[in-house]
Amino acid sequence: MYKNLECRVPNLLTEYSQYMRVIKNRSPKTLEQYQNDIILFMCYMKAYFDGESTEPEDYVKVDISRIDADFMARIRPEHIYGFLSYIADKRGNKAGARARKLTSIKSIYKYLTVVTRQLKENPAKDIDTPAKRAPLPKFLSLEESLDLLKAVKNDPTSKTKERDYAILTLFLNCGMRLSELVGLNLSDFDKEFTSVRVLGKGSKERMVYLNNACKEAIIEYLPIRNADVQIKDKNALFISTRQHNRISTKTVQWLVKKYLGAAGLGHKHYSTHKLRHTAATLMYRTGKVDVRVLKDILGHEQLNTTQIYTHVSDESMRSAMMENPLADVAIEDNKKDE
Repeated sequence: MYKNLECRVPNLLTEYSQYMRVIKNRSPKTLEQYQNDIILFMCYMKAYFDGESTEPEDYVKVDISRIDADFMARIRPEHIYGFLSYIADKRGNKAGARARKLTSIKSIYKYLTVVTRQLKENPAKDIDTPAKRAPLPKFLSLEESLDLLKAVKNDPTSKTKERDYAILTLFLNCGMRLSELVGLNLSDFDKEFTSVRVLGKGSKERMVYLNNACKEAIIEYLPIRNADVQIKDKNALFISTRQHNRISTKTVQWLVKKYLGAAGLGHKHYSTHKLRHTAATLMYRTGKVDVRVLKDILGHEQLNTTQIYTHVSDESMRSAMMENPLADVAIEDNKKDE
């Protein structure tokens, strides 16, 4: 779990991790990121206080097994700022990576001060999160989306055409995450296949309503799925034809890449997550989907995460203004004609 970190985990971190898993219900992936960030921070601070080398190849080997609340109480805001500067300069961490590590540090200090009250002061509480410029999401246009679906329909060699078409249709219409799509069960759907219960980040459930395209794609796929007498996971919606079990995330990533190439879109390096962006962008651009509704469809916890799609629309409006035939007519040109 603690990738590239040669150290034993202190009891304090084990107890924190148990709390985050059992009480806060953090996903294994999120928990692993938090743990690795905190261990990195602890290794750095232990090396710093002991006067040892803080070079990346050295300080990750220090013994942090005995770090406790008393040690964490020694750390002041200036030490945390020093750590953030260090990972920027020595480890090349961009603003996003630094922000995530700071979130992890704030999380364990909140646990120590608010939850268990082992500490009175939280040195990370007032430290500002490193500002990061959120890139505009990449997405397929409507025409490219249609070409992608046609690439599946027109594949003469595919033995999984109906399954793959249903997968891409759900991605492009519902904006599901890869893990959410792979985790779909037959029992999650209503009898008419007009809605499905999706298990999102942090094991949070939400209801996603299916349009006619999704409904028809699933209904067309089900007879092929049910004809497989070797199915091991009887409840999984999407089945691997080789293993006869729930389809893996790698298989879905592979088939998306395959059909993007077949549609002439391979050079754009799109991914399953870009299909999620595509669904969100197409829904928002119609002008009929409120950003708050879109937030619930996508399963975002915070509205500001969803608002990036409003910026996509703003960028389109800016581009439209630049295309105005009067856009290059300068004031100086008008003065010459006076």
